[in-house]
Amino acid sequence: MSGFDCNPFVDPVDVNPFQDDSISQATSGYESVGEFNPFSESGMGKHTGSTIPISAASSQPAVLQTSVESTPQAAATAAKAELIKQQQELERKAAELEQKEEELRNRTTGRGLPNGVRENNWPPLPKFFPVNPCFYQDFEEEIPEEYRRICKRMYYLWMFHSATLFLNVLACLAYFTASSENGVDFGLSILWFILFTPVSFICWYRPVYKAFRSDSSFSFFFFFFVFFFQVAVYIIQCVGIPRWGNSGWITSISMIRSNLAVAVIMMVVAGFLTVNLVLAVILLKMVHSKYRRTGASFSKAQVEFSQGVLTNRTLQTATASAAVSAAQHTFQGN
Repeated sequence: MSGFDCNPFVDPVDVNPFQDDSISQATSGYESVGEFNPFSESGMGKHTGSTIPISAASSQPAVLQTSVESTPQAAATAAKAELIKQQQELERKAAELEQKEEELRNRTTGRGLPNGVRENNWPPLPKFFPVNPCFYQDFEEEIPEEYRRICKRMYYLWMFHSATLFLNVLACLAYFTASSENGVDFGLSILWFILFTPVSFICWYRPVYKAFRSDSSFSFFFFFFVFFFQVAVYIIQCVGIPRWGNSGWITSISMIRSNLAVAVIMMVVAGFLTVNLVLAVILLKMVHSKYRRTGASFSKAQVEFSQGVLTNRTLQTATASAAVSAAQHTFQGN
């Protein structure tokens, strides 16, 4: 209770907190440091009294200038790098194109193969067969993709044509068995099968194959010329003129009364001949449309023919031999 006895209105005892011994000891080392006046003589003793006039100072403000010249250089460097990249890409594509052209030339001329001769693969005969294949045929390698489908269809037409000729032989055989007077048709049907099968392959299928392979105008014109005759032959075969060796509609209908079974067989073959005719007309139109897109022309075909004649070694040899023989006969006559 003694704490409440003191008078609050009495002046408090002055207590100096800096009179503590520890604080006095810590501040005793700074007693000699006075107030620093930068404008006193001692503070300005190291500086000269001359001043720098405003006109002598630089008129340019002290602004940090950015490197403006580095932007065009960077743009030029980037453009140069882009050009180099494009040039490398063009060189790579040119090299690929040249390689593909070289492969195409090798496939066409037979170079790059053993002894420089390309091995024939058609017809696909067994190894022990005494006759070797006569032609080389490869749709995937030799025919461009845009012509590959139509070229295969022409090949299938030739196969269907050969099968129909064989069926025609069988129908004419049945026709001959029904009457011995029809032996002429049977003999001619065998002749047509033996003759027209290889001739059609050489005369109109191989030319259209070569035309699509090398974009040859001369091969196109040769194909059109021969295939028109083939269409005419199909028409004659479908009609079935008696004693012409064809199991057409006339001969098959004439056998209905005498022998119905033989008539049915001959009508089936007549239907095959009709399908041949229809497919030939359709494919002829398709080949003609492809031919018009290739830019071929009759003048181009003439140039190709003349170049082929001039570069044909067999013809050159024959011409030289004929010229030598004519010269020898002339000198002997004189």
